[in-house]
Amino acid sequence: MMRRSAIPFAFFSLFMMPVGSAGAGEAEVAAAQAVIEQQMQAFRSDQDGVAYGFASPTLRRIYPTPEAFMAMVRNAYPMVHRPRNFAFGAAEDGGSEIKQTVMILGPDGKDYEALYTLQQQPDGSWLISSVNLRAANSLST
Repeated sequence: MMRRSAIPFAFFSLFMMPVGSAGAGEAEVAAAQAVIEQQMQAFRSDQDGVAYGFASPTLRRIYPTPEAFMAMVRNAYPMVHRPRNFAFGAAEDGGSEIKQTVMILGPDGKDYEALYTLQQQPDGSWLISSVNLRAANSLST
């Protein structure tokens, strides 16, 4: 698990929003956040198969192997693949879908805002179906 204290206070004060602020259930949000944390830990540990296991069936159809998935992550999402740090922001519960904001300090020292979408599976678990990224105001050094 990553230590969150390394992110400058300004980063938190501008971007941290209360978890569940848009009506997401506390247990559902905690489960979704655990999936995101576990996938990031798998990325950091070079456990490609484990990281791929947190991808939804939709993503697995697009990237049918762990190798294809990881090539996409490494090339398109280096800040997600190797974040210096991250913190959770607001979450929105859409029933069988949760949107979770994650503030990321990338390996390049820049701040990013990622909007993760997770879909609930028939067994009740949550899997990541998409990550939309945008650069946040650069506050970190």
